[in-house]
Amino acid sequence: MKPRLGFLGVGWIGRNRMEAVARSGIADIVAVADSVLENARAASTLVQSRVVESLDQLLDLQLDGIVIATPSALHARQAQAALQQGVAVFCQKPLGRTADETRAVVQAARQADRLLGVDLSYRFVEGARRLRDLVQAGELGDVYAADLVFHNAYGPDKSWFYNPALSGGGCVIDLGIHLVDLALWVLEGTTVSQVSSHLYAGGKPLASGAHAVEDFAVAELELDSGAIVRLACSWNLPAGCEAVIQASFFGKGGGAMLSNVNGSFYDFVTDRFRGTARERLCAPPDEWGGRAILDWATQLSRGWGFDPSVQRLTEVAAVLDRIYGRVAHGAPVNLHDSPFAGANAGAE
Repeated sequence: MKPRLGFLGVGWIGRNRMEAVARSGIADIVAVADSVLENARAASTLVQSRVVESLDQLLDLQLDGIVIATPSALHARQAQAALQQGVAVFCQKPLGRTADETRAVVQAARQADRLLGVDLSYRFVEGARRLRDLVQAGELGDVYAADLVFHNAYGPDKSWFYNPALSGGGCVIDLGIHLVDLALWVLEGTTVSQVSSHLYAGGKPLASGAHAVEDFAVAELELDSGAIVRLACSWNLPAGCEAVIQASFFGKGGGAMLSNVNGSFYDFVTDRFRGTARERLCAPPDEWGGRAILDWATQLSRGWGFDPSVQRLTEVAAVLDRIYGRVAHGAPVNLHDSPFAGANAGAE
């Protein structure tokens, strides 16, 4: 029997993931909810599903899984509520604004023995998978350096992204999370021993404790293997194109790089380097955008419960905490002033 899914938040990304599931036929989409009623109605028309008003009403429908694409401040609480009722969760990133929030959701999934997925979608780019295979097979030798960048010529169009209590941070938690995740995924088997970072807002260093978020950041991660990973990300950078997205890894046996094509957010190539020689390993077309949710939905259809590999999510969140200079176990975030504090549905 196909899993029965509900979608909480059907703005552009929630709707995109919903359409991917609908096209696949892997699961039945039972109901949708969104704080913007027009979004919910439009989405429900596409997939012939019910419109409900809240997370609680979705959970009353005895769903097998719920897809969360709401503002970041809600992710952890909504995911825990679903998991505690025995409903599997697929959530937009970040799963939590801090390592503590992320850890709590992973623990809820473990206790409920329910499948948990997060839309860290760049793992599912074919070129990223080819790059990881090279590294894990030892074909680059011992990797000693990596450079990853994600510069976006635009900034988010919703105000909550710029409130650190609601978003958990700026471009690092929005874009840099993909870079940290890719680095630790490609270099699986290593751990981060040291972190240093510099955060900027409006071209100036971001003061500690400022009620603002960074729009440019650089960070350096030292791994227990001795390798150095350098990260850079930004919003509204005048880079001469819409986006610069790259992930390069260098070892004693050569190098490899994933890079976007002509400033695209969607098209990527992967090249392998041997000295001054370059070999193209992977090129468009590659329809990767919905692969993360389809992978989760497929696992759900096969009856999978808790997957211990999601523990990596807490490792990524812990690195983000250290980039932000938070305390070791994550900085507490006061939600009492949040306009979303009582909301049950929204759209990212």
